[in-house]
Amino acid sequence: MEAVTISREEYETLKKKAELDEELLVSLVRGLEDIRAGRIRPWKKTLPN
Repeated sequence: MEAVTISREEYETLKKKAELDEELLVSLVRGLEDIRAGRIRPWKKTLPN
């Protein structure tokens, strides 16, 4: 295994992005499960005021 040195700021940024990606993936999976189970309602497109 090779080691790489990065700044703490860059490490924290990458860590936050990884957490965000995981949260997004979980949300998408839950949404797909809801669609499969028929737990959806019609989408109403709203126009900006």
